Amino acid sequence: MQNLLPEPPATRLPADIEAEKALAAAIEAGTTDAYKTVAADHPAFSGGWAALAAEALEAGEPVTAYAYARTGYHRGLDSLRRNGWKGHGPVPWAHGPNQGFLRCLHSLSKAAAEIGEADEAARCAQFLRDSDPAAADALS
Repeated sequence: MQNLLPEPPATRLPADIEAEKALAAAIEAGTTDAYKTVAADHPAFSGGWAALAAEALEAGEPVTAYAYARTGYHRGLDSLRRNGWKGHGPVPWAHGPNQGFLRCLHSLSKAAAEIGEADEAARCAQFLRDSDPAAADALS
């Protein structure tokens, strides 16, 4: 059966220039405290939460990673909705401002798997692939 409904338009989040500059400085500094400062100063910026989640996963702290990733994921959902997303449809990885949300979704899946939340891990992995297969491929 062919789907006759058009695909929803891709959602492209606006850039947060101040937060991106702060994150770039944090990455250059390479300290956990810098990432925390970015998240505290720009809590709606999923990129800061994604960096914290990735760092916590690398440090073997899946519960902390889960908390950071879940926060960034929810802040990202809020931003997506404010920008026309209706709960489904493409969220392109190639559009830089979308990457923080997509990275949070990936980290949430990984952290959920590490703490034994298999259903949540699978749901997040599928959501990532549904958002953009390129994101799932790039992050895996």
